[in-house]
Amino acid sequence: MNGEPPTPAQLAAITDPFVRNLAALGRVRTYPKNTVFITEGDSSDSVFVILAGKVKAFVSDSEGHELILNNQVPGDYVGEMALDGKPRSASVVTLEPTTFSVVQREPLLEAIRHNPDFALEMIGKVIERAREATDNVKNLALLDVYGRVARLLLNMAVDLPDGKMRIPEKITQQEIAERVGASRDMVSRIFRDLTVGGYISVENRIITLNKRPPQRW
Repeated sequence: MNGEPPTPAQLAAITDPFVRNLAALGRVRTYPKNTVFITEGDSSDSVFVILAGKVKAFVSDSEGHELILNNQVPGDYVGEMALDGKPRSASVVTLEPTTFSVVQREPLLEAIRHNPDFALEMIGKVIERAREATDNVKNLALLDVYGRVARLLLNMAVDLPDGKMRIPEKITQQEIAERVGASRDMVSRIFRDLTVGGYISVENRIITLNKRPPQRW
C-alpha cells in the first residue's frame, strides 16, 4: 500500500496507547469530504485510525433510507471487523477532509499473534463496540422516539460548571433523526416541546441541556 507511516507528531496526538500502537502499524492516507471509503457489503481488509477529520458510520436500505450508527473523530478508528475478513457490516463516509492511518489486515494479525497485551486490548475494544451496538438495538426496540432522542442528547452531552450540559459538536435535527431512526418532523416537534419546557436551548446548532429531560414525555 502506498503512503508513509504516521509521523511522531500524529501518533503523539492520540491519547489512547492502544490506538496509538494500532495507528503505528499503518500508512497515512487522506480523503476529501463526502468520500465513502468503506461500503457496506464490500470485502474487509483494513482498519482506519482517524488522525484528523471526522467520519460517519451508517447503514442504509435499497430505498436510500439511512440510520446513523455513530460519528467518529481523531483518536477513534473504524473497520475493526476486518479481523474476520468478511464483508463490511456498515458504510463510512468522511464529513470533512480526513486523514487516516490505514492498517492492513495482515500487519494487524501479526501484531495480535506476537503481542498478547495488544490482542487483549483489541478484544476489549471489539467487545466494547458490541455492547454499544446492543444498547442501540435495545433503544430502538424498547424506547419511543422521544426516549431515543433524550437518551442520545444525554449520551452526547458533557457537564458544564453551572450544572447544565452541552453537546460540544454541532448537530442538526436531521442528523439526530438519522441517529434515532425517526423522521425529522418528529424530532422537530420534540425539540419544540423541550425548548418551550425550558429543558434545552439551541444556538448556532449547539444544544445546551438546561436541565435533565424527563424520562417520558
